[in-house]
Amino acid sequence: MEKIVVNGGNKLIGNVQISGAKNAAVAIIPGVILSDGICRIENIPNIMDVNLMATILHQMGAKVNRINKSTLEIDPTYIRNPVAKYDLVRHMRASSYLMGALLGKFSRAEVALPGGCDFGVRPLDQHLKGFGVLGAEHSVAGGIITVKADKLTGGHIYLDVVSVGATVNIILASVKAEGRTIIENAAKEPHIVDLANFLNSMGADIKGAGTDVIKINGVKHLTGTSYSIIPDQIEAGTYMVAAAATGGDVVIQNVITKHLESITAKLREMGVQVDEYEDSVRIRRDGVLHRCNVKTMPHPGFPTDMQPQIAALLTLADGTSIVNEAVWDNRFRYVEELKRMGADISVDGKIAVIQGVKELLGAPVKATDLRAGAAMIIAALAAKGTTYVEDIQHIERGYEEIVEKLTLLGADIKRVYANDSVIQPA
Repeated sequence: MEKIVVNGGNKLIGNVQISGAKNAAVAIIPGVILSDGICRIENIPNIMDVNLMATILHQMGAKVNRINKSTLEIDPTYIRNPVAKYDLVRHMRASSYLMGALLGKFSRAEVALPGGCDFGVRPLDQHLKGFGVLGAEHSVAGGIITVKADKLTGGHIYLDVVSVGATVNIILASVKAEGRTIIENAAKEPHIVDLANFLNSMGADIKGAGTDVIKINGVKHLTGTSYSIIPDQIEAGTYMVAAAATGGDVVIQNVITKHLESITAKLREMGVQVDEYEDSVRIRRDGVLHRCNVKTMPHPGFPTDMQPQIAALLTLADGTSIVNEAVWDNRFRYVEELKRMGADISVDGKIAVIQGVKELLGAPVKATDLRAGAAMIIAALAAKGTTYVEDIQHIERGYEEIVEKLTLLGADIKRVYANDSVIQPA
């Protein structure tokens, strides 16, 4: 069993390079299935979720070649069987995207019910509603969702709720469908735009990604392509918050500053200095953190995937802050872990009230999910004393070399076995 040990109190100072976007990569890799040729995907983050998705495609028959740490070359033309088995699919929520890709390629998909972080009920009803409009039927038996159609035909789909997953899946299923598909109330996240740009680079005809109406004209064939994934908005935001929490001075490189606007706005409201450049941001803080209220919203609102991290920062702010989680149920499970460190937080449903404290104290905590794990590390970096973070497999699903990157910024952090022998970086 591995854990991360942090001796807090060091200011983060220096430069950090942001990796490719996890949420884009786990949608684009399934999209490769639709291609009739070899796809080279660059700026891939070297993280567990990406490696799992690549392994699933390999199990299905694709030839997967890792050119280097951040580049994959995938030949999907050897995939014959549209079945994604339980053993790997159960580990990640984004494996549901295999349904749309396989349905779009083979007019049939059998995919085990997906896993990933547990934020309460996350139904697939909007995904299946979209497939139904395209002409597919579905059934569920033995933990397997089967979706099939005699022929996929474009249609008009209105999503009852803004859903990133449903938007991705419907795009994947419809790019080769006959006729035009219109998705209304579509998600507008940067990785939706990145997926559309990737598919368009293969010959798809997708317009409107990044708005709430996406129009897709079906094409018969998609070619191979070479494509570079956008930088990770959430990884960048995490390091922005970590720099602020420690009173540091960090330049965060390889970012798209427009993707960070909602995070930047909240940090400035809290008294953090944010300087924006062409492809980087500089975060500095030497004064008191001010209270603020945060409500998570679909893009371009404040991202739910940054909610635990900003909450960790607010525990050290002067005054009372309110965090309203308007996207997922059950995303405050990490609060009990922060309270172990001395945080003053009360939760009522989807609202957390945070009374700032003078300092956090190191303690044994666990990562209850991916972003909660990042919040634990942020709190540990700012805390007095030593913090032991367990269940770090959640963190490594979405953050490339987080220990190594933080070490280069001056953090006293290491990854250890349960018996406290240090694991050396690869």
